[in-house]
Amino acid sequence: MPRQQPAAARPVRRRSYDQFCASARALDSVGDRWTLLIVRELLAGPRRYTDLHADLPGVSTDVLASRLKDMKQGGLAVRRRLPPPAAASVYELTERGHGLLPVLAALAEWGAPALTGRRPTDAVRAHWFALPLLRALTGLTQEGVLEVRLDEGEFHVRTGRGAAVEPYGFGPAPQPDARIALDAELCLELGRGDVTLAEAVKDGRIEVAGDGPLAAELRGG
Repeated sequence: MPRQQPAAARPVRRRSYDQFCASARALDSVGDRWTLLIVRELLAGPRRYTDLHADLPGVSTDVLASRLKDMKQGGLAVRRRLPPPAAASVYELTERGHGLLPVLAALAEWGAPALTGRRPTDAVRAHWFALPLLRALTGLTQEGVLEVRLDEGEFHVRTGRGAAVEPYGFGPAPQPDARIALDAELCLELGRGDVTLAEAVKDGRIEVAGDGPLAAELRGG
């Protein structure tokens, strides 16, 4: 008796709201747990899987791999191999993925009032304060790279038109146009609109370093 061949496995269909609605379609792509936080990490530039896992405390390796796979299939991210000597694979956002920046910024603005105090179980990374800070920097006209120093670490943000391409990055910038030092609580106040950038500089709550046009604008010159 001939042996039966196993039936071909059916492709797994992602869950969908099955609603002809733009909001529902968007949530089909980014509504799963962790997806938008992965986008938050990739907005800072290409990242290795291990780095993503390290800066997303609480996510399992299986879930992270699944979300990245879904993001690739949905056209939000791509995986590419870095040339030697790096010889590592990284994930980065597509143009459509970068289009989620206003969504993340709006969520950060909406969620800022809930950050009344850090809980003992809360993880923290310096670059997580970039999104609240970006709101306060939108009025700057000078284009450049601004290095931001917090007690929790350093990151850098872009001002002017360059912010639309790569809004922020990890660690100190190689050649920043200006530097500022402040604390995380002030970042949140700036994000909530409780204080303006000019007021914080004038009151001495932000230290500005640098001699170029961007530093001068930050000082109100």
